Amino acid sequence: MTEPEAGEGPAGAGREATVPMPGAAGGGPISHAIFRLARLHRMFAGQLLRRTGLHPGQELVMMHLWELGPQRQADLVRLLDSDAATMTRTVQRLEQAGFVRRRPSPTDRRASLIEPTAASLALRTEVERVWSRLEDLVAADLSADERSGALHTLERLERNLVRAAADPADAGAGPTA
Repeated sequence: MTEPEAGEGPAGAGREATVPMPGAAGGGPISHAIFRLARLHRMFAGQLLRRTGLHPGQELVMMHLWELGPQRQADLVRLLDSDAATMTRTVQRLEQAGFVRRRPSPTDRRASLIEPTAASLALRTEVERVWSRLEDLVAADLSADERSGALHTLERLERNLVRAAADPADAGAGPTA
């Protein structure tokens, strides 16, 4: 399998890497750019992760487990800002693939701990390599200062949405004049 190059579609299919902005999205060009970027990022992550047997998002669960050790599922939900149903499906799929196992919590009989298996530990180096490659693709022609600025801007955008999520009046507000 060849790795995709920046600006190429899936597996070098040569597709244009952007989704045209419909007129109705004209009031949200940054939001549309985030949509396009997130879509492409997930696509490339999926292609690069394919050889590991992981799907996008699963590697983040594994990264936390490798770094922190066994975790309760509720803790993984909180760490990844996920929801219980999504995390349940993710853990079940990782368990079926042999990358995690459940064991009873020694401190809470109602809970079980999710822990990485030896099979998943063997993937850690490859997952780290994939994330480095993904970073290289995303920031290919950015200088160190531009990378720092891009990260700063993305963090500000995230903080804006976190603030909006904390204020239900903001998140559910209708159009502004």
